[in-house]
Amino acid sequence: MSKVFIIAEAGVNHNGDLNMAFQLVDKAVEIGADCVKFQTFKTENIVTKTSPKANYQLLVTDKTESQFDMLKKLELQKDDFKKIKEYCEKKGIQFLSTPYNNDDAKLLNELGVEAFKIASGQLVEAPFLRYVAKFGKQMIISTGMANIAEVYQAVDTIRKAGNNNIIVLQCNTDYPSKIEDTNIKAMTTMRDVLGVSVGYSDHVPNNYACYAAVALGAEVIEKHFTLDKTLPGPDHKCSLEPNEFKELIDGVRNVEKCLGTGVKVPSQSEINNTYGMRRSLVAKNDIKAGTVLTEEHFGFKRPANGLSPNYLDTLVGKKTSKDMLQDDAFTFESILF
Repeated sequence: MSKVFIIAEAGVNHNGDLNMAFQLVDKAVEIGADCVKFQTFKTENIVTKTSPKANYQLLVTDKTESQFDMLKKLELQKDDFKKIKEYCEKKGIQFLSTPYNNDDAKLLNELGVEAFKIASGQLVEAPFLRYVAKFGKQMIISTGMANIAEVYQAVDTIRKAGNNNIIVLQCNTDYPSKIEDTNIKAMTTMRDVLGVSVGYSDHVPNNYACYAAVALGAEVIEKHFTLDKTLPGPDHKCSLEPNEFKELIDGVRNVEKCLGTGVKVPSQSEINNTYGMRRSLVAKNDIKAGTVLTEEHFGFKRPANGLSPNYLDTLVGKKTSKDMLQDDAFTFESILF
């Protein structure tokens, strides 16, 4: 099994501050994430000035502030993304970002990104998906709010654009999500029906859904990441702080170890225990040489230093070749064949 690819979703948790973005990269490296992801957008290109906030945003930000004004404070500049990507390369972690329109995707492609992350909201935007697909790079697509027909259409759009390098993430677009809404089995349905690699983008406060996803074959796990949950902004509260994200990573790596190879063989530690744990056929009482054996002559006892109990039917009716004391293990030398 390949190692699960773990994305620390920094998103807009830099609060528009490049230095905080660098700190997020540092912490993601420190805790062992494979990738740190941001969001690339210009507010005026993705939201109207009168657009209301999402319900989850209203709970954690100023209710009188428009979504436009909130997002404007969270923007990074074009040059910032170049600096962040170069910083990621220096630190040895993959840089990833979510574009929201063609100009954003073009910028990221010019920076030489290895992949594009597509947010759930853009899953149903075929023209945008076609544009990104034509760069020929891996597309990691969240599927929150979507049904299977919409996911199929998105995947079909990308494939018809000549790109089959697709990873589809099961996702529930609520912040935080209820664990009963995660529907991890939908991930395997999408894998089987669409013939794609799959993963899971998580918004649940705990990590149980991530572990379930890994157990069911997720190749990618993504979760929001922050330096401090108490910072102002829409996503900090539903994100994991570094020590919490480290716990997630450790948990995923341990689940991977649990899964093993799928080949049913004993481990070396079990092999070492076999002698003391399995049983042999032993003499239930003292037996004289030449005795015709019946089932009453046999006991099953540890250790495995003689013939297996599976030989019982073969030995019944045979004669002993020598005197045997109680608890002596039967061997082929003990029997006259």
